[in-house]
Amino acid sequence: MEKLARIIAGEIVTSADPGGTMKKWREIFEITQGELAGSMHVSASTISDYESNRRESPGIKVVKRFIDTVIKIDKERGYPVIQKLGIQEQKTGGFEVHDFSTILGGIDFAKLLEATILSNEDQVEKKKVYGYTLIDSLKIITDFQYSDFQKLYGSISERAFIFTHVTSGRSPMIAIKLAPIKPSLVVVHGLKKKDLDPLAIKIAEKEKIPLLLTEMDVPKMKEALNKY
Repeated sequence: MEKLARIIAGEIVTSADPGGTMKKWREIFEITQGELAGSMHVSASTISDYESNRRESPGIKVVKRFIDTVIKIDKERGYPVIQKLGIQEQKTGGFEVHDFSTILGGIDFAKLLEATILSNEDQVEKKKVYGYTLIDSLKIITDFQYSDFQKLYGSISERAFIFTHVTSGRSPMIAIKLAPIKPSLVVVHGLKKKDLDPLAIKIAEKEKIPLLLTEMDVPKMKEALNKY
């Protein structure tokens, strides 16, 4: 939903009539002022004041809450509006893509995941990470289509690939070696260092891609990264 969220946010922030733009999107999602107010935990009069521009132009936090809420309500209804708009969640092929709204340095990224750097440590601080792709190593084997390849990189290739359900780390790194486009970093999730195949580290070193290892729970990992 990030693409849709960016579209809505861009329209509201750049509009000469931000309140009217909020009203337009509320009506597109077929949500009443009362429903929106209830989900945002504000009064209906507050929503009315924003839409009529009686209040100061909404700040970034208000706009984000508004967008999160209309998308949440549509999700609860089974995505009727989002499907009509032709924008659906990207969860096919065993991977999820998230683009950051800011840039993370490689060291900061590693710290967020409480990760151990296994190869090319000297390269990590030079790396810039603009997002991440969470890849289920088991599902991607059966669900991945060649047409999905470019989707792994979101809007920019300078990102981290995080592989879950990994048995040795060899297969992900072989796939990275064969791929024409390389990520900035590769993270293997859930393994102990002693269980990682030495070949995975050798490939990472040869490709000059930092290889990281983390045991952080996936929900906690996503929560930490999705703040950016």
